[in-house]
Order: sequence, then C-alpha cells, then structure tokens
Amino acid sequence: MTVRSDLLKAVASAEAAKGTYLMAAQSTEDSSAQSEYEQMASDIDMHIEYLNSRIEYLASSTGYKG
Repeated sequence: MTVRSDLLKAVASAEAAKGTYLMAAQSTEDSSAQSEYEQMASDIDMHIEYLNSRIEYLASSTGYKG
C-alpha cells in the first residue's frame, strides 16, 4: 500500500464518520447531544481538509495524479 492509498482510505473513513455523526444529530431529540454531534461532524471536516491537502501535496511533489 502507498501513502496516497492510505490517505484516500482515511478520507473515506472520515467521510463515513461524518455521515454517522450527522445522522445521529438528526435522530436525537436531545438538543445538547445534537449540538455535540454537529460539532463532531464539523471537526471531522477539518481532518478531511488536512488529509486532502496531504494528497494534493503528494500529487504535486511526485507528479502522480491518479
């Protein structure tokens, strides 16, 4: 496995976790829990952005775009 494929897997996992948090936020009637789930989804966005920036860096430094 390459670093790029590991990063792509991490992005996919983070996107799945974000979806789970957002579904949990919609499923609960507890406003405090809903807020926490939404915050966790927002936090995951920052992780995804970072991971994607690493993928872009690898592409620019190696010329690999696939």
